[in-house]
Amino acid sequence: MSGPKRLGLGLAAVAAVGVLFVARAHLRGKNKGLGAEAGGESAHAEGARGAGADRPVPVLLARVVARDVPITLEGLGTVTAYKTVNVRTQVDGRLDKVVFREGQTVKRGELLAQIDPRPFEILLHQGQAALARDEGQLHGAERNLERYQAVVEKQLIPQQQVDDQRALVEQYGGAVQGDKVQVDNARLQLDYARIKSPIDGVTGVRQVDPGNLVHASDANGIVVVTQLDPIAVLFTLPEDDLPRVAPAQAAAPLTVDALSRDGTQTLATGKLELVDNQINQSTATIRLKAIFPNPQHTLWPNQFVKALLRLDVHKGALVIPAVAIQRGPQGMFVYLVGADATAQSRPVTLDVLVGDEAIMAKGLQVGDQVVIEGQSQLRPGSKVISRAGGGDGAGGARGAGGARGAGGARGGPGHGAEAAGTHP
Repeated sequence: MSGPKRLGLGLAAVAAVGVLFVARAHLRGKNKGLGAEAGGESAHAEGARGAGADRPVPVLLARVVARDVPITLEGLGTVTAYKTVNVRTQVDGRLDKVVFREGQTVKRGELLAQIDPRPFEILLHQGQAALARDEGQLHGAERNLERYQAVVEKQLIPQQQVDDQRALVEQYGGAVQGDKVQVDNARLQLDYARIKSPIDGVTGVRQVDPGNLVHASDANGIVVVTQLDPIAVLFTLPEDDLPRVAPAQAAAPLTVDALSRDGTQTLATGKLELVDNQINQSTATIRLKAIFPNPQHTLWPNQFVKALLRLDVHKGALVIPAVAIQRGPQGMFVYLVGADATAQSRPVTLDVLVGDEAIMAKGLQVGDQVVIEGQSQLRPGSKVISRAGGGDGAGGARGAGGARGAGGARGGPGHGAEAAGTHP
C-alpha cells in the first residue's frame, strides 16, 4: 500500500473515533436531563399526596337530642268488621216488603223486612182459643173439687171420688200450661215474621226481592249487616316479639295506631284486645286483634293497614340516626366531631333501635355531633367539613344545606336527630 493511501486511512480512523466520543458525550448529557426532570415530577407528586392527606373529608352531621320516644312494633293488618250477621228468616213464608235501603245504617231491633204474618196470626188465635177452653174446664173442675171436699167430710161420698176430681183438676191445669206454651210459640213465630236487625251496623246488598218465598233453610239470607263502629284490625308480628308484648299487655292496655298502607296517615287509634293463643308455625308469627272507634268509617272491612303497637315510651332518651352507628372489632362506635372539626371515634352502647333512630344508653351527651354519612373515608383525627345538600339522612337528620331525612319511629313526638349545618 502506498504512503498517501495509508495516510487517508489513518485520518478516517481518527475522524470516526472523534465522532463516537462526541455522540457518547451528548447521550450522557441527555440522560442527566431526563433524570432531573423525573426527579422533579416525583417531588411534585409527593407534594400533591401530602397536600391531599390534609384535605377535609366532606360529611353529614347530626346532633344528639333528648326527647320522649315511643317504643313501637309494626305489623301488617287487615280491617275486619267487629260483628257480621247474615240476616236470614227464621220462618217460611212470602216476603211482603223490604223496608231498608242498601248501605243504610241501622240500629239493633230496627225492622228490615216483613213476611206475610197471616198464617202466624191464625196459629196465635187457635192457641188462644184452646187456652180459653182448657181454662174454663179447669175452673169448673176446681169448683167441683171444693164441693166434693166439703161433702166428703160428712162421709156422704167416698174419698176415691174426691181423689179422681183432684186428678182431673191437675189434668186440666197441665192442658192450660200446654196451651200457654202454644200461644207463646205462635207469638214468637209472628214476631219472627218481622225480620229485625240483630246488631247496630250497615246493611249490604239485598239478596232477595219482595214477593219471593223465603225459607229458614235458605243459605243466602236477606241481607248482611256489618258493625263498623267499633271495628277490628287483625295484624301479625314475629313470634320473637311475643316476650315483649305479653308483659306489656298484662301491665296496662296497649295503644295501637292504624296507618294507611304507605304509612303517611294515621287513620284511627285504638286498644289491643287480644293476643292469639297460638303461634302460626308456618310463618313464625303471632296474630293480634285491636279494636278501634270508627264513627267516621275511615276504616272499612278488608282494608289493608299498617298497625303500630305502642309498647312503652322512653322519657328523655338520647336519640341519633341509626346510620351513625359503626361496628368494629371492639364493638359499636360513632365518629364524634368536636369544635376543632376533627373526627374521633367514640365507643357507644345501644339501648334499642326504633325505626331509623337509635336510642343510646352510654357514650354520648346531648348536643354532641356525630357523623351520619361519609364514615368510610374517616380515620381518628381526620379533618371534616359539613357537606351541604347531601340528600336525606336517616332518623330525621337535617344536614347542612337543608337536607332532611325520613322520620324515625312513627307516632313519636317531634323530629329525629337534628344535624348540624355548621361546626360549633
